[in-house]
Amino acid sequence: MSTLTVHRGAKTYKLSFNAPDMLVKVLENGGIDTDNPCGGCGSCGKCRAEVVGFVSEPNEREKAFNSRLVCQTVLLGDAEVVLPESASIEQIELGGNGKALAADPMPGKLGSAIDIGTTTLAVRILDLATGNIVGEAGGENPQCTFSANVMGRISAALSGNAVALREKITGAIEGLLKSILSRSGRSGETVESFVITGNTTMLYLLAGQDVTCLSRAPFEADRLFDEEFPFLKGNVYFPPCISAFVGADISCAVLSSNMYCTGETNMLCDIGTNGEMALWKDGQLYVTSTAAGPAFEGAGISCGCGSIRGAIDKVWVENGKIQIHTIGNISPVGLCGSGLLDALASFLELGVIDDTGAADEELLTLSPEVKLTRADIRAAQLAKAAIAAGIETLMKVSNTSAEQVSQLYIAGGFGGHINVSSAVQIGLIPGELGDKVQFIGNGALSGAANLLLDCRYRSEIRRIAKEAISVNLGGDPNFNECFVDHLYFNNCTTEFS
Repeated sequence: MSTLTVHRGAKTYKLSFNAPDMLVKVLENGGIDTDNPCGGCGSCGKCRAEVVGFVSEPNEREKAFNSRLVCQTVLLGDAEVVLPESASIEQIELGGNGKALAADPMPGKLGSAIDIGTTTLAVRILDLATGNIVGEAGGENPQCTFSANVMGRISAALSGNAVALREKITGAIEGLLKSILSRSGRSGETVESFVITGNTTMLYLLAGQDVTCLSRAPFEADRLFDEEFPFLKGNVYFPPCISAFVGADISCAVLSSNMYCTGETNMLCDIGTNGEMALWKDGQLYVTSTAAGPAFEGAGISCGCGSIRGAIDKVWVENGKIQIHTIGNISPVGLCGSGLLDALASFLELGVIDDTGAADEELLTLSPEVKLTRADIRAAQLAKAAIAAGIETLMKVSNTSAEQVSQLYIAGGFGGHINVSSAVQIGLIPGELGDKVQFIGNGALSGAANLLLDCRYRSEIRRIAKEAISVNLGGDPNFNECFVDHLYFNNCTTEFS
């Protein structure tokens, strides 16, 4: 039996294991999480660590990062590892559209609305008699230690980690609930009713549902929920998903936005790891989803991070020079999604990069500590092209021009913090929609709160999900053509003959 000594901040742990074994596995078995957004492929470099002792020689992936990687290092005997301290995410979107009324609430005194995002987790506790918010909190989705994206989570579940994935998210929910109750002076009280929303995969993993159907063609979910289950010390309602890749989070956001309640043509976008869009026109809802990747959530970028203290969240040009702002106004530690958008727009403005994404220099400096590489620019291009092409394809399928859209609702944690002018400048959203943007915060969480406080909304959201036309972008020639066009950092105008 060998021993791994783990140092993280002021804490030291001793873990026993049978050599040889992967460092990431030994840490995981010991209950110690590390960043692993690439799912253990060694391609992101986010799990850098100091490792000494009887360990494998650095492989080619580690040599490329000039560092030992937790996901690549093999422990051959006694060893020590120094891990960076975990940084908490500072800016998780918890706000939404006003206060809901407790007209026909779920049973109990306290209830909780929960939004499980691919990257983040948002929890709100409400008084079911009054509709008042008792408290709310957010944190990182701990399943990120398996992978930063949906397909990686599905792969992890199919590889024997389904129970671990479920336990991680359940434990995180319990922790946030206890924290909220403690801060509000209600430690002895119990939350009895829950409405939990999220994309289809997140709900499958929490429900312990087999994800095989989500892993292969034709990618049709065999369960779209609109069901109640026992959960913790009460019951949970899962709102209906629309398809395998358009989940209950979009159903809830559509519900809370009221975009379907007018005779106008409206669009909603939740911009994140999964770009999900909905368009309401002539009494019909069209929805789609595109895999943008984790670039806008801080992963997949060499200097990328979540919205933690020290993350560069704003970038602009002043007197011909780059200026930055960090969360907490402290020294930069990385670049979060909103800062990435601003940085790209600023470098375009200065002519440091051109419309193709080409840059004369290998490293583009934001601060001495934070630099963008050419590979980072490419990752951002792929992410923004997926979102922009999804928007354009949805408009083409519904025969809608940008001029016809009255409102563009932007939902989600990342979307709520973007600079619209930067988004327009790099071509993330059409220029014609720039002055039509309305931020609705965490629309999914607001929709879940509505369902918690008024069960009559269930019939409404059921109708929304059932009657929606789901546009599958996989193999769609319109999408493929739009995607290539939107790889450029310019704005394509949607026109119809």
